[in-house]
Amino acid sequence: MKYTDKQVFEIGLPGAHDAGSADHMGFKAFNLARMAHIGLKVPEAFVLGTTICRDFLKHPAKSRTALHDLLVEMLRRLETASRLSFGGNRKPLLVSVRSGAPVSMPGMMDTLLNIGLCDATVHGLMRLTGNPRLAWDSYRRLVQQFAEVVHGADAAPFRIALDAAVREAGVGSARELDFRQFAQLTREFLAIHRDAAGQPFPQDPMEQLEAAIAAVFASWNSERAAAYRRLNDLPDSLGTAVTVQRMVFGNAGGTSGAGVAFTRDPADGGNRLYVDFLFNSQGEDVVSGRAVAGDAARLREVLPDVWSRLESVRGSLEAEFRDAQEFEFTVQDGELFLLQTRSGKRTPWAALAIAVDQEKEGLVAPGEALARLAGIDLDKLERRRLAPGEEQAALGRGVPAGIGIAGGPIALDADAAQRFAAGGRPALLVREDTLTADIAGLAACAGLLTVRGSRTAHAAVVARQMGKPCLVGCGGLAIDAAARSVTLGGRPLREGDMLWIDAEGGSVYDREPAIVVERPLEALAAVACWRRGGSDASKTHAKDAPRAGLAAAAQP
Repeated sequence: MKYTDKQVFEIGLPGAHDAGSADHMGFKAFNLARMAHIGLKVPEAFVLGTTICRDFLKHPAKSRTALHDLLVEMLRRLETASRLSFGGNRKPLLVSVRSGAPVSMPGMMDTLLNIGLCDATVHGLMRLTGNPRLAWDSYRRLVQQFAEVVHGADAAPFRIALDAAVREAGVGSARELDFRQFAQLTREFLAIHRDAAGQPFPQDPMEQLEAAIAAVFASWNSERAAAYRRLNDLPDSLGTAVTVQRMVFGNAGGTSGAGVAFTRDPADGGNRLYVDFLFNSQGEDVVSGRAVAGDAARLREVLPDVWSRLESVRGSLEAEFRDAQEFEFTVQDGELFLLQTRSGKRTPWAALAIAVDQEKEGLVAPGEALARLAGIDLDKLERRRLAPGEEQAALGRGVPAGIGIAGGPIALDADAAQRFAAGGRPALLVREDTLTADIAGLAACAGLLTVRGSRTAHAAVVARQMGKPCLVGCGGLAIDAAARSVTLGGRPLREGDMLWIDAEGGSVYDREPAIVVERPLEALAAVACWRRGGSDASKTHAKDAPRAGLAAAAQP
């Protein structure tokens, strides 16, 4: 078996041939290629197409040898472009391994970062960057992620060790630990990995890479991915591509960080940049739902040039993709890199507002704007808001991550949310983190409230798309899963007790607040005007023609 150039694709490599279609190279990689094509800064990568995934899942033993030979060849290309060496002790090349189905499935499959770090190359990364903290922080992240993704290990022992290190150091978060503390933590993580996986963490970078790719292929059949496909009527036969990409480091210091941005507000559709950012962190910190990414305002102050570039990227992406985009980015030492873009998941209210605005701007024709709204019942579209003068005392506060007001009996996991829904009582799903593993519970619940997480964590993104009010980062909330209870504002509550959230104002209440219901009458009038005009959904503007050298792909 030997793979052809129709199954393997290149992004940003010297002499790279034109990209394939989204069906073959995955939606994520296809959009990466389009961003690189219009001059945005994208780290070099190669892509294992969806046919390789399907072959691997059907015939794993037969595919491994061919995959190994392919990786050797493609890594050589990536090394030449980056002037780094995969597994090298002096100038090591590190890579990420990212999933990418032909349609966007945010957070439903796995990603691994920092592949290539081991006891030998960690010292090479220190020499290369002059940053021992970066090296040890990246190494401990890889050890934990490898245990979780490749071996299915529980994250709890790693979190306990990390929390203990933070307490012992007397700091507020892991971002304040120094390189010595991370070096010690890495040694602890290696021991936890050995116990959890029943084998040591692999010190051979190629072994890491092959295991990571196999795990990402396998995540196509994970429970959460299968549930997402059922909810969105997607076929199981598609498979996922895998992108192997040169690492850039958001955890490189005070002028580095990771973020997610929307070109328009995905909650209400407002025409403004919507950003979550964490200084000195990696992308998984933001999208995993395990951290509150609240550094966007400081990013604008500390690195104004980066913010200006984000505004410029916002315009470039909407001009290229003709839709509101959600994009992931990393800032390394003040330099902005783009890692992903996709059509931004949005509330139904925002979908209407964005369609109307972009039609007015001439970005889309009326027919295309109507087509985007085809799955929304516009006759029932409404927005529930706190009534003027409502002065009920709030039990707690969180970070607004949607629109609307929702309430119901407290459900502490997805199973409980489904049980309440089956009984005709949609629940408020209350969780420590925003996790995509809760996809079935998200579908069944009335709204989502979390202790941690960011507005752009994958689960919050999915909740918004479902029209579920969402409140994240409620630091005053404590959950006792064993006792099936929570404490909020000093008040103990049990699973099944009633709770309400205001996803715009950020408040949590113990009784239903007075609300008003709004309808988007002006936007609905614009839609009615399009329909009276007999707009043809197939009509497009001349500037909408596909870019040369790239095959067209429909946004999901």
